[in-house]
Amino acid sequence: MKILLAEDDAETAAWLARGLGGEGHAVDALPDGREALTQAMIGTYDLLILDRMMPGLDGLSVLKSLRAAQIATPVILLTAMGAVEDRVAGLRAGADDYMVKPFAMAELLARIDTIARRPALRAEVTELVAGDLRLDLMKREAWREGQAIDLQPREFLLLKHFMERPGRVQTRTILLEAVWGLHFDPKTSVVETHISRLRSKIDKPFAKPYLTTLHGVGYVFQP
Repeated sequence: MKILLAEDDAETAAWLARGLGGEGHAVDALPDGREALTQAMIGTYDLLILDRMMPGLDGLSVLKSLRAAQIATPVILLTAMGAVEDRVAGLRAGADDYMVKPFAMAELLARIDTIARRPALRAEVTELVAGDLRLDLMKREAWREGQAIDLQPREFLLLKHFMERPGRVQTRTILLEAVWGLHFDPKTSVVETHISRLRSKIDKPFAKPYLTTLHGVGYVFQP
């Protein structure tokens, strides 16, 4: 399996990477929650292992942002917080499993095997199509009217978010959480700037605009 590991303790991360690698798993390890969220959004993983407490963004917030973005990759939360309410909070946020530190590597491997044996709930979507706009999720490439569109990573995530929700209004708050992983308003024009850049690539060169601004409300993608 290809696994994204988010753990800020270097010793623990190294131990986990060795143990998982020894079983044939490919592991990408990151020490920061915000970095992990970005990588989970743009990468293709079979499993995410998230530490509950991390700098930048905690594991529970990363999990909530992923589920809000409709990313269903299985998640195991690791934590020293073993109270029942903590486990319940993790599972309700969308975690597939929850392990309290310290734990044995054998148990983690067994739980990973259990997740791997679960039947897929649905076929993996590798391409999004809306009108004459096409987005390849595997190659991370976009085309409209057969013309290639060069998108920066955040622009790609923004377009993916819109294409998965055609006709649905997306507010600034929704976009900040789903695309940037922010649960607060940074009071900057980051959303507006990226919307403008995205429009200049997917709309302005073509006859029909797809991305509409509803002033005072948000944005809607209407192919």
